[in-house]
Amino acid sequence: MAPKVRIFDRRIHLPKSKPMRIGLGTILIGGGLLGFLPVLGFWMIPLGFLVLSVDLPAVRRWRRQFTVWWNRRKDEKNVDGTEP
Repeated sequence: MAPKVRIFDRRIHLPKSKPMRIGLGTILIGGGLLGFLPVLGFWMIPLGFLVLSVDLPAVRRWRRQFTVWWNRRKDEKNVDGTEP
């Protein structure tokens, strides 16, 4: 079974091979660092970390902490009434 990552409501299939996923994530982050060039973009950095989070526990922990922070922030705005 191929691993999947979820971005918003979409699920994206990743390669079955662990070295391929790590290579893909590394290439995305490296390309994102060159985001000032045409074609490449800074959007590649978070996508690379998302791919790496499937296999690397430290990156998975960062992703989970960011998700918890984001949801708490969103909930606080909803409680304050600043967003519908």
